[in-house]
Amino acid sequence: MTWLSDNAVAHLRAVAELPDFSGTRYRLDRELARGGMGVVYEAEDIELRRRVAVKVLASELASEDAVERMRAEARTIAGLEHPGIVPLHDVGMLPDGRLWYAMKLVRGRRLDEVHAATPELLRVFLRICEAVAFAHAKGIVHCDLKPENVMLGDFGEVLVMDWGVARAQGANDSLVAGTRGFMAPEQEQGEAALIGPSTDVYALGAMLRAILPAEFPRPLAAICAKAGAAAQRDRYATVRALADDVSRWLDGQPVSAYRENAVEVAGRWLSRNRALVTIVIAYLVMRLIVILWVRH
Repeated sequence: MTWLSDNAVAHLRAVAELPDFSGTRYRLDRELARGGMGVVYEAEDIELRRRVAVKVLASELASEDAVERMRAEARTIAGLEHPGIVPLHDVGMLPDGRLWYAMKLVRGRRLDEVHAATPELLRVFLRICEAVAFAHAKGIVHCDLKPENVMLGDFGEVLVMDWGVARAQGANDSLVAGTRGFMAPEQEQGEAALIGPSTDVYALGAMLRAILPAEFPRPLAAICAKAGAAAQRDRYATVRALADDVSRWLDGQPVSAYRENAVEVAGRWLSRNRALVTIVIAYLVMRLIVILWVRH
């Protein structure tokens, strides 16, 4: 009798569960991830000879409603052509009634797996804000922004992923979805009519707090607090306003969310003008040396 290892059994099970893509231009290779609505596989586009990611509706969700929700997700992604949003290539239906769509395969790391200096993380955050602001301009709210849904590619790409629960601004359906800790109060309370751009602002504030080190400057803490305010009126009005405050902090300028005291103003001025201060101090030291030498 031949015994198979647990890994071998798991591999055979995964292969056996691969959806039947015969008759299509795609050959599935391996599972990449599972989510609430479907399974994502790495695949080969045989026609164009390129690697892609294919998302397939989970077999246990193959209902008419689930198909329509996933089709809406595909249409949402297709309408958001932006460098910070994964492009969609193709869509289709399997013989067993499951919808699938093919998109760019992103190689890299999730944001929650990245450890970097604060300025670098903030520049990544600004790229995320650009993509989300673009979606808002198109009338789409993501509704599930979190570090796990952002990918950093091997060549500098910053991509906002998983638009499965995105919704059109002003939509009045009863679907409440998201991730606790990143969901705005209006999401958790099921107040569909209140969900809008400020809902994503809240999630971005929670994301910013999550990716920063345990201790960070008070102006950044104030930015996180304003973005994550419980009341919508107390948050930044737009994602762009949030990004502008982060940019101001990176540039050594005061931020709108934080009132500095005199010591902090002076410290920030010294930090921004370090070269000038160094030159002045060097000049004064030289003058002092010359005066002392002449008197001696």
